[in-house]
Amino acid sequence: MELRQLRHFLALFEERSITRAAKRELIVQSGLSNSLQALERELGTPLYVRGTRPVRLTAAGEALVGPARRTLASAAQAEQAVQHTRDVLIGTLRLGVSLSAQHLVPFASYLGEFTRDHPGIDLRLQYGPALTMISMVETGELDCVIGPAVSQVPGVRMTRLAGEPLHFVCRADHRLAERAEVNVRQLAGERFVEVPPGWTARLLSDAAFAGEGIPRRVVCEVGDWELFLELVSAGVGIGFAPVGLRYPVLTAPESVLRLIAVEGVRLERHIYLMLPSAGETSPAARRFADQLLHIHPMGS
Repeated sequence: MELRQLRHFLALFEERSITRAAKRELIVQSGLSNSLQALERELGTPLYVRGTRPVRLTAAGEALVGPARRTLASAAQAEQAVQHTRDVLIGTLRLGVSLSAQHLVPFASYLGEFTRDHPGIDLRLQYGPALTMISMVETGELDCVIGPAVSQVPGVRMTRLAGEPLHFVCRADHRLAERAEVNVRQLAGERFVEVPPGWTARLLSDAAFAGEGIPRRVVCEVGDWELFLELVSAGVGIGFAPVGLRYPVLTAPESVLRLIAVEGVRLERHIYLMLPSAGETSPAARRFADQLLHIHPMGS
């Protein structure tokens, strides 16, 4: 069994197409098919169902995905470790980021400095719900994450970088717009705009209402904070948003939105640097984490 065969297999799994997988691996389709067939012969079982679109793995193929990822990750770490001894860092840093945390942790500038110091490193950035990115660290699909979390995660090393409260957001003509503070009970019966389940802000707001035993109606879910604020501004509903967001719909002089503190519940999101256990951290992630924490002290 060769590493390239496992790489071809994972390309097929992720792309769900022989054509796209071959294009991604920069080989002809027949070459990819031959590589997969050789892998199947070595394992003594088919790994995917022929003739299906999109390509569907067999039970054996599904079972191979996790070990294949771990094997390739270990091989990459071995290569990077050798290079590291020569004081030359090469390879790929797969980083999950929360785009709405850029004002708290300016990771774009940090990555710029890191890649200038280590030009042999390529970056692969992903963003998504917090729980999804944390899961990808646990499975080895991401090397590290800069993003929010509501609690410590077993097996993941978490260093707090920053935090900010969530405030109630509404239009200036809302009945509570002139209040200095509001509480959850005052929001019973309202229409809510929300971010999707799995986002930290949603986990916090759901927990706040559940803790008070108050049901609520979410009339709109949207996975983008700027559009979220636009929808509240348009009167679709009310919601909760991080106070540090800097979108024009909120900060412009003509904005009709109001941010109001929430009393009686703890609505605060914390941004963490998240890494796998020490033995599973890649040299690139380890060096990036060291540099980040030197520039951006814990909890600052």
